[in-house]
Amino acid sequence: MRKYIGLVLIGLWLAGCSADQQTASEGPLQVVATTGMVADLVQNIAGDSIEVTALMGPGVDPHLYKATQGDLKALQNADIIFYNGLHLEGKMAEVLEKLGRIKTVVAVAEGIPEAALLKDPNYEDAPDPHIWFDVSLWAQTVETVAKTLSKAKPDHATIYQQKAIDYKNELLDLHESVKKQIATIPKAQRIMITAHDAFNYFGRAYDMEVRGLQGISTLSEFGLRDRVDLVNYIVENNIKAVFVETSVSEKNIQSIVEGCRQKGHEIKIGGNLYSDAMGEAGSPEGNYIGMVKANVATIVSSLNPEPVQISTISE
Repeated sequence: MRKYIGLVLIGLWLAGCSADQQTASEGPLQVVATTGMVADLVQNIAGDSIEVTALMGPGVDPHLYKATQGDLKALQNADIIFYNGLHLEGKMAEVLEKLGRIKTVVAVAEGIPEAALLKDPNYEDAPDPHIWFDVSLWAQTVETVAKTLSKAKPDHATIYQQKAIDYKNELLDLHESVKKQIATIPKAQRIMITAHDAFNYFGRAYDMEVRGLQGISTLSEFGLRDRVDLVNYIVENNIKAVFVETSVSEKNIQSIVEGCRQKGHEIKIGGNLYSDAMGEAGSPEGNYIGMVKANVATIVSSLNPEPVQISTISE
């Protein structure tokens, strides 16, 4: 009965959305993006021709996120909704699917060829959604956003396409810079241990081995055997640092550190990595490029046995 009532309310709300769409006033496009990374992507292409709202702020885990009443209002008023896709926004999937019947709802990941997506044998029907960790892959989402915005605002299409070209080139330059910086870490030390498997695209793109305690979703379960196996792997490979994530509790990684200590292996927390959310708005890490640079600086300084010049990291 409760589920039936919920579906009725969603239906009534969607009907209201349709009415609002018909009476929307002229002005900047009202755009809602689920994550900060998607919002930043859209903003770089659209500039001040839109007003963009990001639902999930710093430190928010999109795997666990549930839409609030404020989110539903923002979604109702939006002209366009952009989301990551690939099941990243798991608990919002039903709402986004229903909204797609009455307004423009676009997954930026739809611009990524299926052959480029990583898949876990444990999640055969759900490719790894963390595509932004390969900067060259994230650059492929630019055209999807530009085409969507151009269709909504044809008089701005030329501007959107030029901004898309410029931003894509900026991302591809960043991709090459990241490759050079990671290459300064000796091959044997290029091993990242994190709270969950968010960095597999990063590992593939930049020649690093990546291990996470949890799977590609923080909803996945892990047990004592997973923890023991990871501790043994760290000890056997003489790994000196593990990383916590700003959007995931560090409790589980702390248990790995303690497990290593009990085996006589000292390991440090290499620092915080931005995984499923960016930094605070207005901070250097509050945009996608700044987030990538901050992550790379943390990884290089923690895993490289030799001091690395700051100028190399910030290129």
